[in-house]
Amino acid sequence: MTISCDMLVFGGTGDLALHKLLPALYHLHREGRLHRDMRILSLARSNHSRSAYQALAERHCRAQVARADFNSDIWASFAERLDYFPMDAAQSADFGRLAQRIGRDPERVRVYYLATAPNLFQDIAAHLANAGLAGPRARIVLEKPIGHSLESARAINAAIGAVFDESRVFRIDHYLGKETVQNLMALRFANALFEPVWRAGHIDHVQISVCETLGVENRGAYYDQAGAMRDMVQNHLLQLLCLVAMEAPVRFDAESVRNEKVKILEALKPISGLDVQDKTVRGQYTAGKIGGHDVPAYYFEKNVDNDSDTETFVAVQAEIDNWRWAGVPFYLRTGKRLARKASEILIQFKPVPHRLFNGSEANQLLIRLQPEERISLQLMAKNPGKGMHLKPVELDLNLANAFSQQRRWDAYERLLLDVIEGDSTLFMRRDEVEAAWQWVDPILQGWHQYYQNPKPYPAGSDGPEQLQHLLERHGRQWAD
Repeated sequence: MTISCDMLVFGGTGDLALHKLLPALYHLHREGRLHRDMRILSLARSNHSRSAYQALAERHCRAQVARADFNSDIWASFAERLDYFPMDAAQSADFGRLAQRIGRDPERVRVYYLATAPNLFQDIAAHLANAGLAGPRARIVLEKPIGHSLESARAINAAIGAVFDESRVFRIDHYLGKETVQNLMALRFANALFEPVWRAGHIDHVQISVCETLGVENRGAYYDQAGAMRDMVQNHLLQLLCLVAMEAPVRFDAESVRNEKVKILEALKPISGLDVQDKTVRGQYTAGKIGGHDVPAYYFEKNVDNDSDTETFVAVQAEIDNWRWAGVPFYLRTGKRLARKASEILIQFKPVPHRLFNGSEANQLLIRLQPEERISLQLMAKNPGKGMHLKPVELDLNLANAFSQQRRWDAYERLLLDVIEGDSTLFMRRDEVEAAWQWVDPILQGWHQYYQNPKPYPAGSDGPEQLQHLLERHGRQWAD
């Protein structure tokens, strides 16, 4: 059982709180991971009573939690922790009322989870300080994106840093809480098999893909200002790239791990100016079919401008300018309304130096994060029968089957528990966020400077036609 604390969720009536945070906290409560004295207080502008909010939370949790895992008696005990306080996070006076409600106890561990728009981060931090609620044991959790550019990220980090020292700031990226992402570190650093070949001399290229069949759903207003580069590449995909490429940390603790990730971000070769035309692909989905259903074009989605030039698809050829990875391209791609839902990392090894047998192919290592969590290594084996006819076969580790006796934790369960315990290993440090923006900003500027408008692609396809050219010109192809 972890330490006693108060968790205050700003944006408590939003999708993130109702669909992710509260179900995760329910699971932690169900498994006895929360201290008996821990309290959860949701904050938002809606004027709910405590009982009305509890009913709202229960309805959403029932929809998100597997039926076998939802128990009415356990929910009733969880609801005893759960309270609601109506307030406007932009109004300083409301933080005075909040202080009266929860008390100004500097020794009490308090976790402020900002499940709000990023433009409120700075105000909330300042208001907490002014109300005497940011004591030495208080922690703050920031959802991505941290700003929309390097300049805005620095401004947010400076404002947060003026109130909370870095050890108490948790910049969350839920991808880092996924079991398979952490297994990537185990795969690399706990198995002697891979370390000798995990480098330019043996790896031809790396593909990192996060493909979605969904559109912007209820996030049109936010997404139309962000786009795929800010929403996905700057955080999720670059974090995955760091875990693939980083050197082994001195020890498995927060500072050592994050030091190595920052080194990778700082070693990324800049993509600027005319380079964006050769090394990036920018797309936007048009009308099409997914699963047999008609879906509208992006510019007809709710809260999206009809003449929007926001990208819903990005592919980038990234390169890391260091000893281990010089000359190895990392191909990143992400998009909405694509033919399949998949998050995966493909390590494409180089072919054997001398091809002794016809039909021999280079080995591949596939690390799949979703929809199923698995790791598979493609090897060449002889086909039964006369002659040396080879066929690729897979050594396949299905993590769900391998650990079938254990419930798979959701990423937010692990990360929320880490925040409560004060472990920041799986969270982003200030310089890490800014280094990512340092690389992304010139790409965004290059698109604007050279009028790199999004290329259309039908919903339900694999993306714009130009996507294939990114690899084909070098004799490579996407893993699909």
